[in-house]
Amino acid sequence: MSIFVLALTFVLSLLLSLYGVPMARQAALAFNVVDRPDGRLKFQAEPVPYFGGLAVYLAFLISLALTFEFRQEVLGLVLAGTLMVMVGLIDDFGVLKPWPKLVGQLIAVFVLIRSGIRIEIAALPDWLAIALTVFWMIGVINAVNIIDVMDGLAGGVSLVACFWLFVVAVINQDMMIAVMLAALAGSLIGFLRFNFHPARIYLGDSGSLFIGLMLGALAMIGKYTAVNPVALLAPVFVLGVPIFDTLFVMYIRKLRRLPVFLGSPDHFALRLRRWALPVPQVAALSYAVSFALGAVGVGMMFAQTDLALGLVAGTILMGIVAAIWLKRIDMSEPAAEACRGESPPAVTPKLP
Repeated sequence: MSIFVLALTFVLSLLLSLYGVPMARQAALAFNVVDRPDGRLKFQAEPVPYFGGLAVYLAFLISLALTFEFRQEVLGLVLAGTLMVMVGLIDDFGVLKPWPKLVGQLIAVFVLIRSGIRIEIAALPDWLAIALTVFWMIGVINAVNIIDVMDGLAGGVSLVACFWLFVVAVINQDMMIAVMLAALAGSLIGFLRFNFHPARIYLGDSGSLFIGLMLGALAMIGKYTAVNPVALLAPVFVLGVPIFDTLFVMYIRKLRRLPVFLGSPDHFALRLRRWALPVPQVAALSYAVSFALGAVGVGMMFAQTDLALGLVAGTILMGIVAAIWLKRIDMSEPAAEACRGESPPAVTPKLP
């Protein structure tokens, strides 16, 4: 594995992102593509421009074009990612409904499958492996999209996931995955320079959908089961924070009898914000949890089956405990001020 190519790709994507994000911000302001406070879910002091995701995508693409060969798998990933950026851009302009958005995601996943990027498990029939591929990819794409509710959150958690997937790629000596993760990591670091609280630019759906697709696909085609079959779940741990938030939000919305696609302040990050923590601390805690879960996932690859099963069971138990505690936090009005950047009063969880 060429360290020079990895380092060059990372540095190029970082520099391109640092240069491109301010330009994307100016373009979003010029075209009035901004996230406006609405008094319900969005409480930032002033409108914040989107298009951060477009800068991340371009930095990723250009750095790869300058350093790496575009063989079939790479082309499939780039094409599917491009489709996600285009769907996200349309959504950022506010003209896309949830179902057409889902159709766009399905088309992007179809492109991946046609390019040979899919789940491959010898014990499974083809149709089931393809069904699992669609389920996994749609889940991860939307999980990263869902977690983008706070300054620095989605970008930082995605960067941590990049790190652990890069570690797996290096262990497996998979140059393609490693280079693409280096490009994605560099572009995310450049973006985060402008997205930390108080954010000057947001990813927008163009960024969160693109990042979700890349992370989901690169996690899906990694190799994890050399020591035990339980390590097949390692990608779930590496992407554990967005997956947890997605399941938690779906659970809360079902309890409240709300549509799954309806925006509401049910996310774990907003609940932590409402409870006591300022935005930077919520982001830092999310990074730490993501790092710990990734370490567990990668550690499972080298553990015996019994220990790996114990790690899975223990992590699930802790996730259930966390969900029960988070559910008790009162998110009634004016709790929605927890979104993005305001400073609502701290509350304590309601006891049952």
